[in-house]
Amino acid sequence: MATKALFNTVVNWFIRQRIDQIQNFMDHPIETQKGILFSQLFHAEDTEYGKAYGFNSISSYQDFKNKVPIVCYEDFEPYIEKARQGHKDVSWPGYIKHFAKSSGTTNAKSKFIPISTESLEYCHMKAGKDMVSIYANNHPENQLFTNKNLRLGGSSELHADFNTKFGDLSAILIDNLPFWVEITTTPSKKVSLMSEWESKLKAITSEVKNEDVGSILGVPSWMMVLLQRVLKETGSGSISELWPNLEVFFHGGISFKPYRDQYRQIIGKKINYYEIYNASEGFFGIQDRSDSDEMLLMLDYGIFYEFIPMDQFHFSNPKVVSLEDVETGKNYAMVITTNGGLWRYLIGDTVIFTSTNPFRIKITGRTKHYINAFGEELMITNVESALSKACELTGARVTDFTGAPVFMKENEGGAHEWIFEFSHHPDDLERFTDAFDLHLKTINSDYEAKRYNNLTLKRPIIHIAKPDLFYHWLESKGKLGGQNKVPRLSNDREYIDPLLELNR
Repeated sequence: MATKALFNTVVNWFIRQRIDQIQNFMDHPIETQKGILFSQLFHAEDTEYGKAYGFNSISSYQDFKNKVPIVCYEDFEPYIEKARQGHKDVSWPGYIKHFAKSSGTTNAKSKFIPISTESLEYCHMKAGKDMVSIYANNHPENQLFTNKNLRLGGSSELHADFNTKFGDLSAILIDNLPFWVEITTTPSKKVSLMSEWESKLKAITSEVKNEDVGSILGVPSWMMVLLQRVLKETGSGSISELWPNLEVFFHGGISFKPYRDQYRQIIGKKINYYEIYNASEGFFGIQDRSDSDEMLLMLDYGIFYEFIPMDQFHFSNPKVVSLEDVETGKNYAMVITTNGGLWRYLIGDTVIFTSTNPFRIKITGRTKHYINAFGEELMITNVESALSKACELTGARVTDFTGAPVFMKENEGGAHEWIFEFSHHPDDLERFTDAFDLHLKTINSDYEAKRYNNLTLKRPIIHIAKPDLFYHWLESKGKLGGQNKVPRLSNDREYIDPLLELNR
């Protein structure tokens, strides 16, 4: 025990040194970002992409905007495929040895995101250290390295293809973690690298139930599945009964809002909750204050940020701004240039700035995942707020959901159709529906206008899902674990129709 305590003290001392560097980019954000941009351009000027777009002649941000196009994955895919086939100096200097396989949501088509040595070390790995550094700075009494950190990734098997490896980002990270992380982490590397979800879940449960876990890290939906399995296996009344030293949950991938009450109940005591914003393309934000719902935008990870106001997103030539010109309270699509060789890449996420001194953000949704079939501009933040109010009024708890439009027919108005999976059903579904609808009207004037007299939008149509409906649907698609999920909002019926069929 004395050795563990000493290790905890030493590690905490080292990681807190990073706080000064974080404070520096908070104090000098614009200078930090300009430095990142021109460093990236210099490093990549002799690559195929750099030569195609004249990186060596770019001397200002305006030059960069004029010469380098904004791209989505489909636009950039030929360069990624060339790098995957073993070519060097394609969009980033040298060879790219790892590619994070990601479908984004549940689409069949996979994306292969380049993970360079620089992005692995100076973005993803650096962020993991920062996550702990920030927490340790806020909680000097922490015992993170006295106890075990429970990590829950996705399918973690790496595959060889051409001269490169591909797999979930979690597989790449686990394959490259330093030894001291392995000493303090559970489950073991062997179990973490298992690919089949059910077998992996059983093996994880077997290992972690006998550990002294002090922190947990993962996607809220899948971590809840694991914690429920652990309680069932051990017969414990709560997680805190099994792991009395549990102090923090680092979570990301999906909104924590619908899960907060469930975690409070299953854990059985007050712990800290810290949100992180990471993706295969990069690590972007870390909650830097306790009991906050904002994240600090991390500005020195080799990522240059740009933003497109969502009210211009579908224009042929939308306004694009750097960090210097963003405004608080405005919804933006995020554009990134990374040290993995992505250039002005539309990641597909939308954010708002809650502060510009320092730059703090909240995730508001996805550029493709919203409902705007009738001009109602319904975003995920609207839905989560209305859902929280409806649950509060009717004693309900929602574990998962999805929604899509019902399109107009002849003289009939349209509607929004929803499937909600409840861990606790509402005391009255009609009252739940009315409360959900009323709060959406209150917080979204476009929705309220379309609901006027049922002319454009009728009252929401709500279905109660069978137990584990979303789990079984993801299972049928081979999408269990990790960051896989059903989109909460969709502007078409691609996801809701198969779920309704399965729910019959």
